[in-house]
Amino acid sequence: MSPPAGLRLARVREPDGRVRVAIVQDGRLGLLDDADVLAVLERGDPGEPSEHLDLRDPETLDLPEPWELLAPLDPPETWAAGVTYEISLDARRHESEHKEQDFYGLVYDAERPEIFLKDAAARRTVGPRGTIAVRSDSNWTVPEPEIALVLGSAGTPVAVTIGNDVSSRDIEGANPLYLPQAKVYARACALGPAVLVPEDWDAPFTIGLRISDEAGATLFEGETSTARMKRSFAELVDWLHRDNAVPAGSVLLTGTGLVPPEEYTIAPGHTVEIAIPGIGRLVNPVGTTG
Repeated sequence: MSPPAGLRLARVREPDGRVRVAIVQDGRLGLLDDADVLAVLERGDPGEPSEHLDLRDPETLDLPEPWELLAPLDPPETWAAGVTYEISLDARRHESEHKEQDFYGLVYDAERPEIFLKDAAARRTVGPRGTIAVRSDSNWTVPEPEIALVLGSAGTPVAVTIGNDVSSRDIEGANPLYLPQAKVYARACALGPAVLVPEDWDAPFTIGLRISDEAGATLFEGETSTARMKRSFAELVDWLHRDNAVPAGSVLLTGTGLVPPEEYTIAPGHTVEIAIPGIGRLVNPVGTTG
């Protein structure tokens, strides 16, 4: 059974430590007896909430203390696709020190997309309000706001969430072979605040990004749309599964079309907010890997 369109689910930890799935609706959470978001999605029928909890904010899903909002799921694997928007192609060409070798242009125009493993067992991933990090050996780190596909047991997407593929652009720009070090390190990924079953999988998503400093002043703000993607979700999922057994509950980040200017780098004390209508607003402070 397919999950109902428009279903929005979050995951919370109760004051006694119990983890529960919740339906997000009308400014409050309807608490279910399940602890596994994927199980609810695959069952199709979420069932009736046993109790309700009011939200402090219907977009960030902030909860009254001592309740805790968790990442909507802990993916066994998190994969990411790159160079799926023309703007990301331009940005990564610019950052590269080897401009005579247009690796990124070749990928953008090729049949085969760029796909890489971002995390496993959610060891490097944080949820809403969790601290994302800059590497100690990087001087240029940026957030990459993306739609993330949640993959079911059949290998097809069953929901979407917000993803932040935090990246050290100077490290990747020095040499494309350094991409794993630029992309895979402690606290280099964030997911949340909820998962959404889209009403229409073909309808574009608007993605907004705001970065603020310690005082709350805006350092960068921008917006893009998945309508600008060169590749479709189905195409990326198909390539991910080629000769590759991906476990159910894994997540695929689909690339970014929103890149802060070269002169900007996130730093400890900054805050990154990514908003996608229907899913919510993912807010993460910036810190270090320590």
